[in-house]
This record gives sequence, structure tokens and C-alpha cells, in this order.
Amino acid sequence: MRYIYRQGNTLQYRQNGELLQIEPWGENSLRVRSTMMGNPEDTDYALLCGKSIQPEIETDEWTGSITNGKITARLQVSDWSKRCRVRFYNQNGRLLLEEAEDGGSLNLDAREFKPVLGGDYKLTVRFASKEQEKIYGMGQYQQDVLNLKNCTLELAHRNSQASVPFLLSDQGYGFLWHNPAVGRVTFAKNETRWTAECTRQMDYWITAGDSPDEMEQSYAKVTGTVPMMPEYGLGFWQCKLRYWNQEQLLSVAREYHRRQIPVDVMVCDFFHWPKMGDFRFEEEFFPDPKAMMEELKSYGMELMVSVWPQVALDSENYEEMKEKGLLVKTDRGVPIAMRFGGESTFFDATNPEARDYVWEKCRQNYYEHGIRLFWLDEAEPEYTVYDFDNYRYHMGPNVRIGNIYPQMFSRTFWEGQRAEGQEKTVNLVRCAWAGSQRYGALVWSGDIHSDWETLRRQVCAGLNMGIAGISWWTTDIGGFSGGRPEDPAFRQLLIRWFEWGTFCPVMRLHGDRECEDRHVYHKDGTEALFTGGDNEIWSFGEENTPIFEHYIKLRESLRSYTRNLMEEAHTLGRPVIRTMFYEFPQDTVCWELKEQYMYGGALLVAPVLYEDTYSRKVYLPKDETWYSLLDGKVYEGGRWVTAEAPIDKIPVFTRDENLRFLEI
Repeated sequence: MRYIYRQGNTLQYRQNGELLQIEPWGENSLRVRSTMMGNPEDTDYALLCGKSIQPEIETDEWTGSITNGKITARLQVSDWSKRCRVRFYNQNGRLLLEEAEDGGSLNLDAREFKPVLGGDYKLTVRFASKEQEKIYGMGQYQQDVLNLKNCTLELAHRNSQASVPFLLSDQGYGFLWHNPAVGRVTFAKNETRWTAECTRQMDYWITAGDSPDEMEQSYAKVTGTVPMMPEYGLGFWQCKLRYWNQEQLLSVAREYHRRQIPVDVMVCDFFHWPKMGDFRFEEEFFPDPKAMMEELKSYGMELMVSVWPQVALDSENYEEMKEKGLLVKTDRGVPIAMRFGGESTFFDATNPEARDYVWEKCRQNYYEHGIRLFWLDEAEPEYTVYDFDNYRYHMGPNVRIGNIYPQMFSRTFWEGQRAEGQEKTVNLVRCAWAGSQRYGALVWSGDIHSDWETLRRQVCAGLNMGIAGISWWTTDIGGFSGGRPEDPAFRQLLIRWFEWGTFCPVMRLHGDRECEDRHVYHKDGTEALFTGGDNEIWSFGEENTPIFEHYIKLRESLRSYTRNLMEEAHTLGRPVIRTMFYEFPQDTVCWELKEQYMYGGALLVAPVLYEDTYSRKVYLPKDETWYSLLDGKVYEGGRWVTAEAPIDKIPVFTRDENLRFLEI
């Protein structure tokens, strides 16, 4: 009896209704799929079709192997249970990853398909654990943790949480869980366990490489890279909750222009529309969007407008969209998914017809006024209650397909903008999944609080997002909620956040600042949505304004350097902000560092992340000469140094002599 055989360029195993298929998929990489009672589905959720590769395949009755460049998968069928166990090796024969054992009389299965109502399966996949393994990536989770070993992560999106299930291991492999189902992963001491609550097949991709950079580039080639960042993505962006009318927004732009402070983007936040789902400006508050755009452009500024996926039940578009089946459907109860600012549901971004409908509204009401940037908020989407099993999309039930929603939301605008001839596209979006990067997604970390602990969490979140393939990432500088402009404690936090934000992929000031009067009224006396406090750089004390102005101008001086980083992200898939081990994988200390990082390959950034702190320890990687941009001192690497950090300074070092005289 033969269990393993070659089929074209794939290695397959069949037994008891299961078909396991392994095939080459990109450089040094394999795609592994398993189905029960059927053939593998050619889903392209994140993985793009690559060129045909002829692997090396060997088989006999009980074993088989498939090799693609630096990675080999070996299959071994048990002569007792007839189950097949998979192991992965690199080109030197070193074991990278292996499925968990069956436990003998425990009778465990490394690939467990448990039927659920409707014909799909709850899937559990188990791998053996290496206790000392270090794991990074997986997207954005609100935790002060960089190395994810011994963590459990929900494979689902929430406001400020983005599940992007690609990991990089210090053992020399990268791994993509190519499944948008809601689920969970545990990187435990005794095993690694992946779970999908509802799915039709097991599907993952694995790559081997000699460096993090090599593996990231392989991943980028099969899932896509960001477009080239437009020039207006390189400088400073001004934003607040919320500029509630045209004159208020323009008055801020005029003041920046008067002060000769460069601003690349002015942002018009949410509820500038009559009803959610109208996808247009409210005429009373924004009477002449075209004139607003023209004035901003005269100052060298672009306008970004917020677009929510919500469609209110009293929107002018609701009945038509409901009739055409363009909305997310609730399987139980009333058709309401969110109640903030009125009762609403979401447009179904997984439906191509719905994407076309929403883009056409935005094209007519925004794009034709000259607006080229969109802020895609609520992209998870953010349900009032995260009952994932209560919502159904065009592509299937939320529990089976839901994590792909933010990718499709970004795709809605990217495809529309490309159809209009816009080649360089960047849209701010509050969530992402694998592949979102190729649709021009600039992810920010959601509605986070304004405190020091949250700041520290964002550093880890941004670095892990970069590892997960999301090269464009940022935060609300200062945090979204909880900051009062006149509070000295908040001002200190904001300064430190602003300094760090200068060395993020995009530098954007935003927040819902506390104030005494938040009310906004229509001419007829009815109340509109509230606004927030002042959030411009002159709003936080006259003595602090020069600090903010200095860092905006520092960002300007970094424009050519940042542009080169964006080119690397576009062509190679490299993160803009990089973990220390990404650049220095041979230095074991660098795998442990979570509070310093590299802004590209040349600048080492050590943000101040604790209150009332005016110096900090910084590790300078070995085999390099480092120049301090604070005092010009020269250091040989492989050592810890103490860097002074007065309130107006952030410790930055460079290994590039051409940058050593950059003024921090």
C-alpha cells in the first residue's frame, strides 16, 4: 500500500479521507494544504500566484521529501496509525519545525478536523515546541511584548488589534497561517497550537533563510509589497478629533503656513458627513470642498478625509445597499452591528459589487474635489459586540472569512484610485491582514490611551507589524484619548511621543484631547457630533512649541533618507522600522531588545518610554562604529552606553558617517 506519491510538482499524502499536499511557492518556500474529503482550494487570500518551480521530490511507500531551494519537507507515515508527520529542514539539514507527535496511546492528531454545522470544520494544527525559540511578528497586539514565545494570541481583529498571522523564528524560518478564520494561536512551552473556528482546509506557507531580511523578502514576493510612498507621506501630518467645519480646518492650515512650519497632510476626521454611509461632506459645515482643497494645495498640503464602512439605517444609501445585498448580514437578531453615532451596519467589503458602489460614491464626492488620501477608519470592523459568529459576508460567515475584511476595505480604495490613474497610493487604515500592504495600507494602532504604558506597547506593536509584512505603520502621536493640553504630565508624554513619532514610518499628530466644551450645533439648534480639544503644536505651552517645531523640521531633513527606506519597502518588502535583530542577527543581544530599534539600516533610535526619565541605557551592536547624534561621540559596538536625554532630545546613533552630523 502506498501513502505518499508525487503529483506534478507537488508531494501528496492520502489516507482516511485526508489529502495533504505540499508544493513549492516562491523562493526557498513551500505551501502546505490539507483537506478532508476533497481537493485543496486555490484560495488567494494573501498568497499571490508565483512562477512555476520544479522541486526535488523523492518518495517511497512510507516516506517522501520535497525540496525547494533552502527548505525541505520530509513526510513519515506511521506503520501503526498510518498518520503522516511533517518535518521541515534547511539546506544544512537542521530541523526548523516539525508537527507534534501523536503521543502514542494518547492518540493525538497533529491535523485535527472537527466537523461543525454546515459542513466546514474546526481545525487544530499542532507543532512541537522548542523551549528556547524566539518568535516575532503576528501583527499588532496591545502588549509590551516583542518576543511572542509563551504567548496566546487571538486570531481576530478588534479596535487597536490587528491579526496578521506571519511569524519569524530565530530558528531560521518564517511561517504564514494562510487562513482568515477567527481563531487562536498559542506558542506554548510544550507545543505550538493553531486553531481556526471554522474553515474548509488547512493552509500555511513556510520559508527558510539565512537571515531575517532574506525571509522577509521571500514573504514579500508571495504576498506583495507596499506601493512607492507618495512624497506627501514623508513629512508631518496634522490631525485632531475633529475639525468640525471647513473654516476651522483652514484656520489651522493657515497658522502653520504663517509660522512657516511644513505640513504635508491636513486630516479631516469623522462625521464630516450628514449620516454614516452617505459618503460625502455635509454642506452646512463644508460648503465648498473644492475651494478648501485648492487653498490647502497652495500651502503645499494635501487633504485626507475619513471614510467609515458603517452605513446608518437612516442613510440616504441604506435602502439601496440593503436591496442589492451590499451590507454585512446578521444571522441573528436585528440588522444592527454598531450603535455609535446612530444605529448602523457595515458595507460588505468582501463583495466586489459593494466595493465598486462605495468607491463610486467616494469618487464623486471626494476624489473629484482633488482628494487623494483616505482615512479608512473602523476597518476591523468594530462591532459593538464582537459576536463573530453572528455576521455573514459575501465570501462566507465571519468566523470563516472575517479576518480578511480590512484587507478588502483597503482594496476598495486602492483599486478605485488605480482605475483613476493614481499610481502612488497611501491610505490610513485602522486594521490589516496579510496582503493588506499591497493595497497601500498605512496601519495605525487604533484608539489607544494616552499614558506611558500604552506608549511602550506601541513600540512593540510597530516592530512586530513590520516583521508581519506591514511596512507602513504609525500611531496617534500622544495617544488617542485621555490627554489634556494644559496638563504638564501629558505635555511631557506628548513630547516624548512626538520625538519617537519623528522616527516612525509616518509622523502624524492626532488625538481626542480633553476640553471644557465639546458641543457642536447645527444652524437649526440640533446637536451634531462632538469635537475635541486643541491638538496643534502650539496647544501645549509656549515653551514646548519650539521642541515640536524642531522635530518637524528634523523630519524634513530626513526626507531623502526616509524616501530611500520607502523605496526598500516598495521593492524588497523591508520594514521601515526594524527590530535590532533584523539588522544584526548574529548579535545575540539584539534578539532581546524591545525598547530600541533601527529606523532603516543606519539610524538606531532609543525613545524615552518612562516618565521623568532624562537618560537611558542603549545597546550598540558589535562589529560596528557608532556615532551619537546627541553629542558627536564615537563608540565601538558590542557595548551598553548611557545616553543623556533631556526633555527636548531623543537618543539616536548612526553607523553611517554621512549621517553623523545630523542635528537631533
